Amino acid sequence: MTWWRDAWSEWQGKQIRGFRAQSRGLPGGIPSLLVLFLASGFLSGFIPALPGTAGTLVALIIYWVLIHRLPPLPYLVLLLASLLLGSALCSRAEAYLGKADAAPIVWDEWVGLWTALALLPMTPLTLGAGFLLFRLFDIVKPPPLRRLQSLPGGWGVMADDLGAGIYANLLLRVLLGLMPG
Repeated sequence: MTWWRDAWSEWQGKQIRGFRAQSRGLPGGIPSLLVLFLASGFLSGFIPALPGTAGTLVALIIYWVLIHRLPPLPYLVLLLASLLLGSALCSRAEAYLGKADAAPIVWDEWVGLWTALALLPMTPLTLGAGFLLFRLFDIVKPPPLRRLQSLPGGWGVMADDLGAGIYANLLLRVLLGLMPG
């Protein structure tokens, strides 16, 4: 449990510095600490070895427990709201952490995975393949995904993962269509 202790210590350090610093909340008064907590995927992004994969696993659990139960229209509305909120969260988290697309920011992985699994049947095969394809496209960043990262602020953080999710979703649809049965 060393990673959890380290993540918690780092988060507490940010919390103490955040209280001393000028408030950098989102419009509406959401404090920076809540922004960091959400943008880091409930702190899963602070896992040292593979923060993006850890954040994607948390997104997969949330999808499996809650999100897959939504009908198509509410699912798409949630996805759009998560994208819009994510742009603001990621932009603020970048400012708070002092680094563009810092490793602990994994909200973009959440939206990317939920895009990869959007409107597909909820089966173990779909979950596993969606997870693997999304991570593959997110890591490799085939064209034009790498260029999307240059968009300003949170949009640059979100856009390449959204694109990786779209690529994964489309490929998964083709693969599922080729399967017998």
